[in-house]
Amino acid sequence: MNTPALAALVYGALVFAGGWVGYKKAGSRPSLIASSISAAALVLAAALSLSGNSAGNVLAMGVALALLIFFGVRLAKGGKFMPAGMMVALSLATLVVLWTCRPH
Repeated sequence: MNTPALAALVYGALVFAGGWVGYKKAGSRPSLIASSISAAALVLAAALSLSGNSAGNVLAMGVALALLIFFGVRLAKGGKFMPAGMMVALSLATLVVLWTCRPH
């Protein structure tokens, strides 16, 4: 398995797990729905990456960037590390991995 595919799958699993926790703890259906959609896009990105299609890396970076912006705004407004700060850190780390492993 290549690094971008693995990064997309791990990130997708963590994003989905976070949405599930948000749903179970706070009853947040939007959190579960958004995390499911994001995770599905990341699984698609991993599949594309595994098939050698560079669009997979681009899709995974797009999802990570969108979540970085979304949770960055929430962190700036709320100032709470969980879950916004954790997602900012995770999204940024994923972007760094995907950027350094992108096809040239």
